[in-house]
Amino acid sequence: MKSKQDNYIAGIYVRLSKDDERAGESLSIENQKLLLTQYAREQGWVIHDIYADDGISGTTFERPGVLRLLDDAKAGIINLIIVKDMSRFGRNYIEVGKYIDYIFPMFGIRFIALSDNIDTADKDTAAMDMMPIMNVFNEWYASNTSKKIRAVFKAGAQNGKYYSSHAPYGYIIGPTEKRLPIIDDEAAENVREIFRMRARGVSPNRIAEEFNARHILPPEYYRAEKFDTSVRRNGNGIRLWTGTGIRQILHNPTYLGNLVQQKTTSVSYKNKRRIVRDESERIVVENTHEAIITKELWDKCREMEKSVSRGKPTKRGYVHPLSGLLFCADCGGKMKLSWRHSRKSRKTPDPPLRFSFDCGNRLRYGKSYCASHYINAAELEALVAADIREKAKAVRLNEAEIKREYLERNARMTEETDKAATKKIRKNKLRLAELERLIDVAYEDRAKGKLPEEICIGFIKRYTEEKSALEQETEQMETQLSEKKTSAFQRRCVSFADKELS
Repeated sequence: MKSKQDNYIAGIYVRLSKDDERAGESLSIENQKLLLTQYAREQGWVIHDIYADDGISGTTFERPGVLRLLDDAKAGIINLIIVKDMSRFGRNYIEVGKYIDYIFPMFGIRFIALSDNIDTADKDTAAMDMMPIMNVFNEWYASNTSKKIRAVFKAGAQNGKYYSSHAPYGYIIGPTEKRLPIIDDEAAENVREIFRMRARGVSPNRIAEEFNARHILPPEYYRAEKFDTSVRRNGNGIRLWTGTGIRQILHNPTYLGNLVQQKTTSVSYKNKRRIVRDESERIVVENTHEAIITKELWDKCREMEKSVSRGKPTKRGYVHPLSGLLFCADCGGKMKLSWRHSRKSRKTPDPPLRFSFDCGNRLRYGKSYCASHYINAAELEALVAADIREKAKAVRLNEAEIKREYLERNARMTEETDKAATKKIRKNKLRLAELERLIDVAYEDRAKGKLPEEICIGFIKRYTEEKSALEQETEQMETQLSEKKTSAFQRRCVSFADKELS
């Protein structure tokens, strides 16, 4: 039985998410407002306000419009809430049920979902009996939509489409459909300088200090000034580089011309907290755009960061070139760099430094752990330089033999790689044949009525996606092998021609 109360003060709530936009005008904000205000006026109710959330999912109740609506309801400002349908209010069946079954009755609030024929003032209706099932269905719809959207983003990322809202520092988003990054020359030169400095042993913090001293704008402020975008101000919003920002650039494979996407994901379609994906779950597409740095420079920076010791930098931020490359001959521990001023030059304004290395474990635990292995850095540098000169001399004296050994070793490695690639291609082709068979079986089972249409579509979609990815991978591997064989044949021809001419 409906409530006899007539003096209702209504709050109209309307919501549109990005997914709902595909439904067209029927779910538009303006259409919802028009429908609900007309209904309220026909009933003779006073409309206090219209509360709206545009472009926000119904899976969360952290929406500005719905929070303001609920605050006004709890404060007694309104005692009637009208929505177009239950899904407009929310798609989280636990939260929706909590408000409709417990909170709204406690505050004497009437709730109406017009299109669903739900009115909490009349509980003896079939619509009210079906309301829990409708809430569950609305949440299922949200879950299913979330899965479809994730699948679209994943497929796009696998196809080399760039989804980030802005390109990394040194790039701008391209105008093509895939939005692939294109080089921004001004910022790209700063990126190269960061990698070159790091390869020389300069620490990220020192690089940041150097860039700040040269008044180079950090990425977000550079982007804001050049492209007129907003700045996400972190902390006090100081326009300075930080060591953390430098490290992010140094570890971004985009600068190699590769796209690495799907690095993070949300806990679920309800919980939007971001979590970092394992590297094996990320989507990597190589050679999608022009690289800013070379692979050689990237590898040098990785070698610097993988070194067992970062050394002790001077006040100028200098790291010795051999720091992190030396091990104790006895305990196997890392050798630690130390430095001091020369006695004769301590009183000079900028005295030179004397570097040396010693066993880090001995310095840390004492002589009971390991003996001293002190060595002057200048003497060590002389030994390394002499070894380099000796090897260079050997190359000059017997270049043909050393070149032959190098080519033989390289040929063995290439042969092993090619064998692995051939084996992988053979495995892929077997799987492709199996997928073709599975797709045919799914169609036949559907035609015979053995398989429901929805399940059949799901199977075929999954098989087709895997088939497409395998075909692309196999084609790339076959192309690479073909190019290698062509190149090897050309080298043999050139070599034969040189012998004939000689």
